[in-house]
Amino acid sequence: MNAWLGVVSAEHVRRAVDLGIAQIGHGKRSGLARMKAGDVLVYYSPVESIGDRDPLREFTALGVIEEGEIWQADEGCFKPFRRRVRYEQFTPVPLGDVRSRLAVTSTPNWGYQLRRGLIPLDGNDVEILRSATS
Repeated sequence: MNAWLGVVSAEHVRRAVDLGIAQIGHGKRSGLARMKAGDVLVYYSPVESIGDRDPLREFTALGVIEEGEIWQADEGCFKPFRRRVRYEQFTPVPLGDVRSRLAVTSTPNWGYQLRRGLIPLDGNDVEILRSATS
């Protein structure tokens, strides 16, 4: 099992959870192709909605990638790639509540890596986030 941290606005995370899908990097296929069935996906939302100036900085969802192929949805002029995810019950966790315990935030300038949109996540970080939501 691998774990991944996807960086997506909270508004888009809620839609993904409602649909039971993962969508990364503005609908690009490459990030989804790195994931395998059984991998854990955690979403971090720096903002509520794209374009917001006020920071949110919360971990907003956690799920497990399901079996199945990546497919391309058709939303008119937007055709994002997606794959199925089984989301767990998860209450958003503010970054400030767990930052000092996470490996992903342990290096100076750790936030720069988030610009990639999808990064590997330490398994221990997943367990810290799961326990923070319960």
